[in-house]
Amino acid sequence: MSDVRPGSARAWLLASRPATLSAALVPVAVGTACADSQGGVAWLAAAAALFGACMIQIGTNFANDVFDFEKGTDDEQRLGPVRAAQAGLLTAAQLKRGMFVSFGLATAAGVYLVWIGGWPVVAIGVASVLSGIAYTGGPFPLGYHGLGDVFVMLFFGLVAVCGTEYVQLVQQVPAPPHLPAQLPTPLALYASLPVGALATAILVVNNLRDRVGDARSGKRTLAVRLGATGARLEYLLLIVVTYAVPLYLFHAGLVGSLIFVVFVTSPAAAVLLRAVWVRDGAELNSALTGTAKLLLAYGLLFALGISVTT
Repeated sequence: MSDVRPGSARAWLLASRPATLSAALVPVAVGTACADSQGGVAWLAAAAALFGACMIQIGTNFANDVFDFEKGTDDEQRLGPVRAAQAGLLTAAQLKRGMFVSFGLATAAGVYLVWIGGWPVVAIGVASVLSGIAYTGGPFPLGYHGLGDVFVMLFFGLVAVCGTEYVQLVQQVPAPPHLPAQLPTPLALYASLPVGALATAILVVNNLRDRVGDARSGKRTLAVRLGATGARLEYLLLIVVTYAVPLYLFHAGLVGSLIFVVFVTSPAAAVLLRAVWVRDGAELNSALTGTAKLLLAYGLLFALGISVTT
């Protein structure tokens, strides 16, 4: 990108990948909705959780940028959006400093959440930061061994949604910071599934697009291991989970009929399914962006449907 000066604010904005922040926003919104359905929204805790999630996401993005560059995965044959290190917009040292600053800010927000929720928040925070670094860095990078999908499903679904609910509901428990037996609630556990599924679907499209270059550089993502058809079937399964869970939640009496508002997004999901099935390479960039937008739209509607239980 010739119009972006190396080291400029625009270079940092590009490296932060703002389009990915829906993966941080949606779990917090859904976790807050789960707390709301139990009568326990704590807005300050929700804000701290959102800020911490965004900082962890940005720190992870910086880590991915620099570690993929250092491993030779991001090169001149890259099919996706420009990466700061590969394009020479930020040095590896700058990105690593940015990574530590981002994780430091997340830790600062976490201090308040630890004061509210005790040791479970410490465990969540430490695991999230370490996993963000280990996704592409360290001696056993998760993304390079086909474990990226599991990481995203776990941390952007189960951990983020249930953790957000926990830090809001735990304040109503007589004796915090002990983890109450009823947390996380069944609602949060089930609600984390479509959130994690759509976040994982973004990764699936990314890895499907990059599978040839990843295989060449030794990055053994699940798309490389399963092949194109396997990755496309995984995407289909994730979309099925996304729309099956609201039906179950309503059938189980955990939510009201407004939950069906999420099906407003199903035509977009169908279009994306077809695009993922018939396109390949750089043609998948639009499907990648579309899946991120689907996560945001679905997630906010899902949160609304959970909050309004009548």
